This record gives sequence, structure tokens and C-alpha cells, in this order.
Amino acid sequence: MTTELFTTELFATELFTTELWFALIGALIIGISTIGFFGATHILKRIMAFNLMGSGVFLIMVGLAQHDRGVDPVPQALVLTGIVVAVSATALALIIFRRYIASGGQSKLPEHRS
Repeated sequence: MTTELFTTELFATELFTTELWFALIGALIIGISTIGFFGATHILKRIMAFNLMGSGVFLIMVGLAQHDRGVDPVPQALVLTGIVVAVSATALALIIFRRYIASGGQSKLPEHRS
């Protein structure tokens, strides 16, 4: 069995469907952004990592909304509403961040010492 035949058979099965790829990539995005969120000390980086987590969740929801009969419109409507809410929450977080910096606050969080 050649490598080309093996990969063709592997992708021809129902093991790697489009829905699974959406879910796996969404989970990967959530994992990377979670590491970035907890590893960053700059507040703006945390806001961006949190937004990236939301994008991963949206990607998983869109992927799981697909099935053999077509696309389910309810999860897609929820994702669209979630995108609007995420943009609004990001704008609010950035305005609060700018006002905090203008009032003399620091953009980096203090390091925790144990």
C-alpha cells in the first residue's frame, strides 16, 4: 500500500468531514488563545486573545451546524448574533482600556509573586 493510496482512503472515509475540520480548527484556536490569554501581561493582548477564543467558539458552532440535510439556520443565527455582541463588547473593552490609560493607569498587569 502506497502512502498516496493510504491518504486517499483515509480522507475518503467519513473520518475527516468538513464539520470535524471546523471543530478541530476551532478547538485549536481556543487552545492557543487560552494560552495567550493567561500568558499575557498586557491588557490589550488579553482583550485580543479573548476575542480569538470567541472566534474559535463561533467556528465550532458553524461546523457543528452542518449535516447531511443542509445547514441548520438556528446555530448560524446564534453565531451572527454572537459576532455582533463580540464586536460591541470589544469596542466597550477598548474604550474602558483607553480611559484607564488616560487616567494614569498602566497597560501591563503586575506580576504575581509567590
